[in-house]
Amino acid sequence: MKGKIVLITGATSGIGKETARGLAQLGATVVITARDVQRGEQTKQELVQSTKNNNIDVLFCDLSSFTSIRDCCREFLKRYTALHVLINNAGIVEYHRRESKDGIENTFAVNYLAPFLMTNLLLDMLKKSAPARIINLTSGLHSGTIHFDDLEFNHSFSGMKVYGHSKLAVILFTRLLAERLKGTGITVNCTNPGMSATNLSRDAGWFSAKFFKLIAKEASIGAQTPIYLASSSEVETISGEYFEKKVVKKINQETYDMDAAKKLWDVSNKYVGL
Repeated sequence: MKGKIVLITGATSGIGKETARGLAQLGATVVITARDVQRGEQTKQELVQSTKNNNIDVLFCDLSSFTSIRDCCREFLKRYTALHVLINNAGIVEYHRRESKDGIENTFAVNYLAPFLMTNLLLDMLKKSAPARIINLTSGLHSGTIHFDDLEFNHSFSGMKVYGHSKLAVILFTRLLAERLKGTGITVNCTNPGMSATNLSRDAGWFSAKFFKLIAKEASIGAQTPIYLASSSEVETISGEYFEKKVVKKINQETYDMDAAKKLWDVSNKYVGL
């Protein structure tokens, strides 16, 4: 990975942090985003010390704010002349309905609209840097269909259902983006890294927190497939797929609905102002 520039969102803890560590150990220049600048700097210093790689940078980004995402992308484009790997890692679970800085249900905003916007803002640089890769983290908890009549769950809110819905949106985005980027030298894949024992569940109730810990993997294990997708020559021509444990997995039929994916893309453009 020497000479490669990687941008990872939400990499101050958990799978994102371990993905950053693994790619830094392979020699990549790794840029992480953080919504807490101090924590981001602490993570940077820790990664530099543990990997002996000084080419680690941190950018402020509040993924619940479209303005902050745009500012972050502008700053990245100022600092760097290439982007070889974009890893949309950040994710949240909300157990009570709350809204983003833009007045959108926060799970949908952070887990789906944020990577949709960031990816589109950085596409030109990815194309110039090709061959390049986009990796979207999703979840095995995706389910059902896209609720176009109530994307923000104004009428019925269940934290895990809303989380799964946002991750279904990520998979549909991955498949359609891969289709649209054919011939550009950019591959797009998504991966379910498994649940990891991170602050993803920081707002969970007592029972849910216990459940998360029971099924959680070590973050370093969860990071193995994102690292593989970012670095391995074995997947350099594979695009539009869903990976688990470094293997393509066929999943439920709804994740292949390209009509829904196109409709969601159009709606998303309106949300983020593209």
